[in-house]
Amino acid sequence: MIKAYAAFEENGELKPYEYDPGPLGDNEVEIDVLYCGICHSDVSMIDNEWDMSHYPLVPGHEVVGRISAIGKDAQNLSVGQNAGLGWHAGYCNNCSQCRSGDHNLCASAIQTIAGHHGGFADKVRAQAMSVVAIPEGIDLKSAGPLFCGGVTVFNPLVQFGIEPTSKVAVIGIGGLGHLALQFLNAWGCEVTAFTSSENKKEDALKLGANHTLNSCDESEIEGAEGRFDLIISTVNVKLDWNLYLGTLAPRGRLHFVGATLEPLDIGVFALLAKQACVSGYPVGSPQTISKMLDFANLHGVKPQIETFRMDQVNEAIERLRSGNARYRVVLSNN
Repeated sequence: MIKAYAAFEENGELKPYEYDPGPLGDNEVEIDVLYCGICHSDVSMIDNEWDMSHYPLVPGHEVVGRISAIGKDAQNLSVGQNAGLGWHAGYCNNCSQCRSGDHNLCASAIQTIAGHHGGFADKVRAQAMSVVAIPEGIDLKSAGPLFCGGVTVFNPLVQFGIEPTSKVAVIGIGGLGHLALQFLNAWGCEVTAFTSSENKKEDALKLGANHTLNSCDESEIEGAEGRFDLIISTVNVKLDWNLYLGTLAPRGRLHFVGATLEPLDIGVFALLAKQACVSGYPVGSPQTISKMLDFANLHGVKPQIETFRMDQVNEAIERLRSGNARYRVVLSNN
């Protein structure tokens, strides 16, 4: 039996929950969970914000642990190996996206916390292809957020050919944004942080920003007209997107990684005039996660975390809901 914490209704408190996962599949692995990050997506799923939650729901898709069992066809991992699991717990492995290495675009991908039980537990199972080995040197306690938040902000650098000479801005300095600043700085970019919080400006500069701009000051934003090759938006609130489009350089890109629920109000002429584009991208493939971990290890990119025991899960979730966490919350089974 796997011992977990589950929500049994929308907005519900998590309670102890046990389930029998059945026999281990030939292409599956079982992970003894050491740590599991709490992402805002976990809260969205608990609250059914995206109208796709099924209960009982075991959240947790930033899993770090040790492989305790492997199926006979799971050749890419071994028992005793440190590994992590992110948003996806499996793929079809047959579609053109999977065959080309873009597993995260697989239409049949299994989501770790949607129709599948996640990592707020002592163990979790997943398809071996979706589980990524953690290189020596990575701090296990803080590694969990890299498997969702980290790859989410790293993936655009790989996908869009961002260069060390690029000028890149990040909107929102929180769980995603504080990682984006570190990755971009290590990538060599000139980095600007948009933040509405005065007390986060100093943090932004320490995390790797070269400049900060007040996202509540329209004149400051207008003063950056034509500056950025890429803007990464990590927020889930409605902003004046046309104002931000004005800060893009020719062929610039406004890229969304924050799940903004309201429709985007964007003027097409702002895109036409600069040959600019607007995009979004879901997390990253296992190959990109592995590359991201190597990059983070090489350059010292590390999530800033607050830790709670697994049995303090509800307290930890409330800490995340408060907006005061700096900057990711991690549950520990140790």
